[in-house]
Amino acid sequence: MRAVVQRVKKASCYVEGKKIGAIDKGIVIFLGIEKEDTALEAEYLAKKIVNLRIFEDCRGKMNLSLHQVKGEVLIISQFTLLGDCRKGLRPNFIRAAPLEVARRLYEFFVELMQREVGKVEKGKFGARMRILVDNEGPVTLILDSPEE
Repeated sequence: MRAVVQRVKKASCYVEGKKIGAIDKGIVIFLGIEKEDTALEAEYLAKKIVNLRIFEDCRGKMNLSLHQVKGEVLIISQFTLLGDCRKGLRPNFIRAAPLEVARRLYEFFVELMQREVGKVEKGKFGARMRILVDNEGPVTLILDSPEE
């Protein structure tokens, strides 16, 4: 499982011109799910993300977590994070999980985050989305679940 995490001042998600999710200060998570992923990978990443110390304290140091700043979360499914571009010019998505497996793990990940965070919004799985992100910092991190 791969997550791209961005610290944001605000972010929103649109499908067919309609706003379906929006947050203020917090993080946007772009989530890619691989074939071999299970609930264990989702649990690992959710725990890691809510505890990442990526928000600034009163001295301007990245020392506070999402919990500590009472941040909000927008979660976007994005299988293209798993595109392998090492050979040729067209990404290979062979590592991406099949649609229903990915959908189930995406929804489970959303549930995990909802247990931890006050406000969790999400995109529409499998839809063509427009994401507006006001990245703060900028702070962008790539997290992968551990390989077994």
